[in-house]
Amino acid sequence: MKSGGSSYALRRWRGLVIAVLGLVLLSMLVPLVFLLGLHNGFHSVAAYTTEQQTAASNQNGLKVYNQQKAGNSRNHSEKESSKHVADLIKRLGPTLPKDFKRNLVKEAKNKTTGFPVPTDMPKSHRKADSTKTDGTVDSIENLKSTTVESEKSCEVKFGSYCLWRQEHREIMKDHVLKKLKDQLYVARAYYPSIAKLPAHDKLSRELKQNIQDFERVLSETTADADLPEQIEKKLLRMEAVIAQAKSFTTDCNNVDKKLRQLVDLTEDEANFHMRQSAFLYQLAVQTLPKSLHCLSMRLTVEYFKSIPLDMEQSQAEKYMNPALHHYVIFSNNVLASSVVINSTVMHAKESRDQVFHVLTDQLNYFAMKMWFFKNTYREATVQVLNIEDLNLEDNEKKNILHLSLPEELRISFYTIDKPSRTHIRTEYISLFSHSHYLLPKIFRTLTKIVVLDDDIIVQQDLSDLWSLDMEGKVNGAVQFCAVRLGQLKNYLHENITDVNSCAWMSGLNIVDLARWRELHVTETFQKLVQEHLGKGEELYQFATAHATLLVFQDIVHAIDDNWMLSGLGHDYSLGVEAIKKAAVLHFNGNMKPWIELGIRKYKAYWKKFMSLENQFLSDCNVNP
Repeated sequence: MKSGGSSYALRRWRGLVIAVLGLVLLSMLVPLVFLLGLHNGFHSVAAYTTEQQTAASNQNGLKVYNQQKAGNSRNHSEKESSKHVADLIKRLGPTLPKDFKRNLVKEAKNKTTGFPVPTDMPKSHRKADSTKTDGTVDSIENLKSTTVESEKSCEVKFGSYCLWRQEHREIMKDHVLKKLKDQLYVARAYYPSIAKLPAHDKLSRELKQNIQDFERVLSETTADADLPEQIEKKLLRMEAVIAQAKSFTTDCNNVDKKLRQLVDLTEDEANFHMRQSAFLYQLAVQTLPKSLHCLSMRLTVEYFKSIPLDMEQSQAEKYMNPALHHYVIFSNNVLASSVVINSTVMHAKESRDQVFHVLTDQLNYFAMKMWFFKNTYREATVQVLNIEDLNLEDNEKKNILHLSLPEELRISFYTIDKPSRTHIRTEYISLFSHSHYLLPKIFRTLTKIVVLDDDIIVQQDLSDLWSLDMEGKVNGAVQFCAVRLGQLKNYLHENITDVNSCAWMSGLNIVDLARWRELHVTETFQKLVQEHLGKGEELYQFATAHATLLVFQDIVHAIDDNWMLSGLGHDYSLGVEAIKKAAVLHFNGNMKPWIELGIRKYKAYWKKFMSLENQFLSDCNVNP
């Protein structure tokens, strides 16, 4: 029995040894596959495309894309080349719930939805150099053209992230370390060819030794400051060996394959970091800062600890008086809505007639109530409404699933018939959401209101808006003629009545509710939304934007451009004079002033209307 047991143990031991040897052999083969470039067939990686085309270009070269859907307009080989980068992003990116995108549509304020043009556009070609001087000029021009194309293509794919990246681009550090890596790449490319030449064993050994030295240095160093003192000599020695290797006749195909493999790996790494940083940027701008979350929670707790006196009954007459100046704000941000009201009241000639209606959701309702109970704004009146608990008709109420904030869109299109990357233009607009179409039902006794977005500040008195002649129109808004409806023909289809009519901006809107009811604007909007959804559009957000652009055709009254300046949430180039001249500053875009990624030079205009001495702000360390 012992002999049988011993034999069985011996066989089992031998099986384990064989398994271990197999694993060791496999671990040696995997790096060899990458070293020889067999993992991708030496093909260059194409640019990434994350948008899905939904319409062909129109006469002006517009192409409309759905950025919410992950699309791919490249061919099969390009998809295979970049597949492992997408896998890396999935593994290394933050873990999010499956309904993350849907929740963003429902809850996120700091979002910009895009309709970008594709990235597979004609590439620029170098001109033949006639002389050395002309060649240098062409090289410079080509470099500038390539830079412009890269910036425009980036904005098409990733939106305002690219604008933020340009402003915060850091000067490259550790130049010596980068030079070490470059020389190591070149040496590795030539070494297999030199090693095959028996007559040059000495050069082969020197090249191998230098490669090993560089690998050892790079494994121990992450910055120039950590490099050894003899690094300059090592660099010179490597340069000499590489120059000598280049002087011999080698297998060009082998060198070409190796360099192509290194280019592939570098492009993969660059694209991975680009997409990862763009993802983290979007996550940052769509996430409520910790300090503001603390503020909302503290106010909610305080409300239930000491429920404030209900002032609604005493102010009920003011809330419904059509003779007063009524302002409506849709917001789930306590601080932002407070800044809007404070800036409006501070510049008002007479605040006694001002009534502010803040419409929020169930989650932020009690925090809003507590904040506006604790804080006063001269003689103005503030009413907080929970949009999820309003007494509306049944057919309206079942459509109120959540508070919907103004829709912010990014639109990219060609500016000429024969497009290239240098002829792409990207614009940012903001429009009414589906919650705005409930206004006539919510304020049944009012005939005229001013709708303010919660990402604006007021710099002048707005009382003149109430005496504005609307000429029978419904919506008084600042027009945005950088985008015309004719340029959105493929998105809006054949429903455009005037192709030259301009888009308009939310932010500051004077709304004639009486005329709204007469023209049945809400009913028309709902009909258009249902038609759009019936055509297969998955996202309610896009159906809303489509219907909003159509429903207000011919019923928008253009107010003077000086009433509002938009772009402070994405445009770094706005001038000081233009900012001072505007009655309202609109921080539309992703870079809101209350988040860390907000444009720093514009934040001062917003922060001066904060009550920094407020105890709740101090306790939560609120200081954008």
